[in-house]
Formats: sequence, C-alpha cells, structure tokens
Amino acid sequence: MATENFFSDLSKMIEQVGKDKGINKQVVIDAVVQGMLVAARKKYGTYREIEANFNDESGEVELIEFKEVVEDVDFIDDLIEIKYSEAKVLDPDAVVGDSIGIELDTKDLGRIAAQTAKQIVIQKVRDAERDIIYQEFQEREGEIASGIARRVEKGSIVVDLGKTEAILPYKEQIPGETYKPGDRIQGYLLEVRQTNRGPQIIMSRASHLYLAKLFEMEVPEIYDGTVEIIAAAREPGARAKIAVRSNDPAVDPVGACVGMKGSRVQNIVQELRGEKIDIVVYDPDITRFAVNALAPAEISKIFLNEVSKEMEVVVADNQLSLAIGKKGQNVRLAAKLTSWKLDIVSEAQAATKAAEAVFNLMLIPGMTDTLAQGLFQSGFDSFVAVADAAIDELSDLPGFDEKKAEQFIQAAQAVQDKYSAEGVEVPKPNIEATKAKKGSVKDDAEARLKEGLAQLNNEESMDNE
Repeated sequence: MATENFFSDLSKMIEQVGKDKGINKQVVIDAVVQGMLVAARKKYGTYREIEANFNDESGEVELIEFKEVVEDVDFIDDLIEIKYSEAKVLDPDAVVGDSIGIELDTKDLGRIAAQTAKQIVIQKVRDAERDIIYQEFQEREGEIASGIARRVEKGSIVVDLGKTEAILPYKEQIPGETYKPGDRIQGYLLEVRQTNRGPQIIMSRASHLYLAKLFEMEVPEIYDGTVEIIAAAREPGARAKIAVRSNDPAVDPVGACVGMKGSRVQNIVQELRGEKIDIVVYDPDITRFAVNALAPAEISKIFLNEVSKEMEVVVADNQLSLAIGKKGQNVRLAAKLTSWKLDIVSEAQAATKAAEAVFNLMLIPGMTDTLAQGLFQSGFDSFVAVADAAIDELSDLPGFDEKKAEQFIQAAQAVQDKYSAEGVEVPKPNIEATKAKKGSVKDDAEARLKEGLAQLNNEESMDNE
C-alpha cells in the first residue's frame, strides 16, 4: 500500500474507528501516534530524537525531529546537532544549547514503515476493543445472559453473545441437555477474566447461583427485596432446594415464589428442564431450619453438636427413606442448604444407639441410669468420652457438681485403664436393632434386658429337664 494512503486524512479514520468500535477517540489517536513513531524509528533509527504528535486542526500526525543548536565550529554530528547559523534561519530566537524541532515529511517513511504503523494501530484498536468488552461483561458478572450455541469444543459449548463469545463448560451444563449449532441458550455469567487472547467468559446452567437469579427475575418480591433468598442448593437436572424468608410479615415467601397456580416456579422448572424445586422457609433457629430443609419428611428429634456443626436427625422408621431421599438426594441438598453435616437415623436405630451408650456409661462405678441418660443427651456416649472430658464440661450438667464430676472422670479413667490392661473387649448389651419400641430409652433398654433374661431362664429349664 502507498504511504500517503495510510497517513492521509487520519482525522476521518480516527473518527470512523471510534464510532464503529465504540472506542474513545483519544485511544485511537494514541494508537496512531505510537504507530507513526515506531515507523519513524524503523526508518531513521533510534539514534535520532524524534517525537510524534497529532495535530487536531490539520487532522494529521506530525513527526518532529529535535536537534541541539551548536556553534558552527563545534558542529560534528548532523543527526543530532544543527549549526547555529542554520538554526537562526529556522528560528530567529534560537540560541546555542537550545533544542530545535524540525518537521519531517511522513511521505518519506516508505511503504514498509507505513505497513508497520498500520499493524500497530490495528493491534492497539483490537486491544482497546477487548478492554471495552471485558469491562462491559465484568460489570455483568453474576447476571443471566442469552446467546446462540455455535460449536462444541471438548465437551464445552461456545456461545455467541453478540460482541464476544462465552464458554459453557461440560461441568456447568445440566446433565442430559443437548444443544446443536443455532440453538438459543441461556446461562449465568459465572466468571469473567482477562487473558492474553482477550476476555474469557464462563457461563453456567448448573450453578445454584443460576437458580437464585432465575427466582430473582421471576419473582418481583425477591427483586425488590421484600422476599430474600438465604441459600440455594442443586443437583442439576434432578432436584433443588431454595431457602427464602420474608422481610414483610404480610408476605408469604413460599407463596410469592410459587406464584398463582404455581406459574412462577413452573416457569423456572421449565427453564431447568423439569428440575424439581423445593421452596423452604428459612429460620434463624438451625434446628427448625433443618426440619424445613428435610421436608417432606417428618422429624422426631434432633441432636446438635455446635462445635463440629453436625446434627443427628431422628425420624420415624417409615420416614427414613423419605428423609434420606433417592440415592441420598434429600439429605445431601438439606446439608448444603444448612451448611451442617446431617446424619439421618430411624427411631429404632436411635433407641439402639441410646441403649448401647447408656449400657456403656453404666460400666462406670457409681453411675445411675438417670445420670447416664443425662450424659448421653449431653453428647457423652461412652465411658471413654467421660474419661477424656474436662471437669467443667461435666460440672455444668444437671446432677453434677465439681466434686462429683471429678469423681466420675477418675472412675471412668480407671475403667478405661482396666479394660486396656486386661486386653479384653468392652461388653455390649444384647440388643437386636430391628425397630424401636414405644416409651423412653430406659423402658426400651429394660424391656430388652427382660427378654434376654427370660430367654436364659427358658434355656436353663430345658437343660434341667
């Protein structure tokens, strides 16, 4: 290309590029100026002092070469110096030691230099365009966007968002969904990051954040803050739970999310390809929140360990499978929703566990059934746990004071040492863990003990005969 074709009428080109690409005019001017300077240095070398400036009035880039004014007799290098006599012709006010600027003709740069300048301008404009796209989508991070599926690369779907493309990784897709080129696809803008190749946008359809955003878009009460989403958990394509609370006593959070005849939640279910959604009422009391999160199962009782954030949830025998859910789905989602570890046990299992714990605690000399049950309810399920306890952990419990706590801890340690020294197995009650009987743990344990004794008496009678 001819040099003048690139360097002529730069003002028009700058205006046009800025308008088409949405790039600030100054960014384009800086790119043109830098391109011109690189071209000039390539043509004339870096030894000479050359500057490039954009002239707003003429709409052209001016190349100015600066030379030091020296006495005619001291003149040595015409590349960086100018004789005083010559400088006076250019500038009557010039004095020795001044730096005087001399304009260079851009036509002298040549075709290769002009091509270099053009490449730099193109690259700078492209970089500026990428920055604009990055800034735009970084501000949209956390929003929902829609685009056209273009192609599949290693399991990831490339989505055309108009100004740029986004990636929907395989792990962020809903299992079972398929898209072909040209299909419209909606997703959550999970992450926007800048790379050497431009902005990289990660979309998600599997994130719980996508679910929460869909509810925000579909439910006006969530959008305006009347109803608040506290937590959400998903197993994409299968089931999800979302916990909500109302900041207005007159507004039912579940009803607002469900909508008239289920219209609101059904729109979301349809977008998620039939994913079942449980809407849960949030409660600041963690036990009530856990009960809500495990619905539709009915909960009998809950034991908390606030230190480890673990919860043992007791349900009726016929509610066990419902509480756990298909392949453990219900309890997993409830655990994610509450951020607590949940252990689901049936009443029969809980009664067996309680009876075994009370039996073990009763091995401590002086231990009564009432104290043993109190210890179990407080989280001590064996004499080993008592032996390892601090005095203040027991002294604060009903039926204990500091002196009694110390005595029982020492007695538990003696029992532990005894079994350890003898190398024998700690005895266990003979309990069939088939189903819990009605009544207290104490009644259940006593009933089982009587059954065992009766069986022994029968065997002795048969032997005597």
